[in-house]
Amino acid sequence: MFFSIVIPTYNRQPILEKCLLALEHQQLTSNSVVTDYEVVLVDDGSTDGTLEWLESHKEEFPHVRSHSQDHMGPAAARNLGVEKATGDTIIFIDSDLVVTEQFLQAHADALVQGEKQLGSNKLFTYGAVINTCNFDNPTSEPYKITDFSAAYFATGNVAIARKWLEQAGLFDTRFQLYGWEDLELGVRLKQLGLKLIKCPEAVGYHWHPAFALEQIPRMIDQEIQRGRMGVLFYQKHPTWDVRLMIQMTLLHRILWGTLSLGGLLNERTMAPFLQYLINQGKPKLALEIARIFLNWYNVQGVYAAYAQMQQEV
Repeated sequence: MFFSIVIPTYNRQPILEKCLLALEHQQLTSNSVVTDYEVVLVDDGSTDGTLEWLESHKEEFPHVRSHSQDHMGPAAARNLGVEKATGDTIIFIDSDLVVTEQFLQAHADALVQGEKQLGSNKLFTYGAVINTCNFDNPTSEPYKITDFSAAYFATGNVAIARKWLEQAGLFDTRFQLYGWEDLELGVRLKQLGLKLIKCPEAVGYHWHPAFALEQIPRMIDQEIQRGRMGVLFYQKHPTWDVRLMIQMTLLHRILWGTLSLGGLLNERTMAPFLQYLINQGKPKLALEIARIFLNWYNVQGVYAAYAQMQQEV
């Protein structure tokens, strides 16, 4: 088993360094089925000097093979990574994920055990993702209930045989904005009959800066983008399950409309309270409360994009 770890990156150089260093310190057992591994890094048009930094530090990252493209989004970047990969098994992680030393071995063991249990190689493994704001020591963060994910296929930490990706058709590059490109591929993988094998021993720590008010405009824009991409997801797979995933239901309109008081609770009216929580050392709580109006923006984005789609039909 030869692993190709495909990582798209865009303006993430400081945390990318930690990501790549962790991958250079993998510990494989003496009888491991992993013969070797490579890290296929695809720079998606970064403007922060990522490629120049990597070139000047390449001796620190012997497993890394870097490629670049114009800024076309993570779907196109991951496709390029798979195209350039030489391994028979692909692992997708994000460039702000810092993994443990047993990460690769855990995925390998789970793939082998899963095939034995299922009596089939139609499977992939999904590791644990723990969110953290601790840049200096991200792997010290404990697991929290908010780290739970019910996603079937998400590219934050997943290992899959290359042949299944190619048979499913890789990522749809029309997903150029934020969100859904991985879950949409997951629908196609499920249609091929692939089974999800949870692999909690393959732990990755997803770093992001502590919540601050200046992040809110970007987060609102991401929610609107996610709404637009959600409608593209629904166009491809017009099912009730997808409607639930992208929050395109009357229930979601009522829920977030009610909780946000029809948008009266928003980034402006809630700013003083959110800042108070942040000042009290509770940025995580502030973020969870901010999700009330962020989800309202998402639902509005979904229905605006759906109305536009209907007009274009």
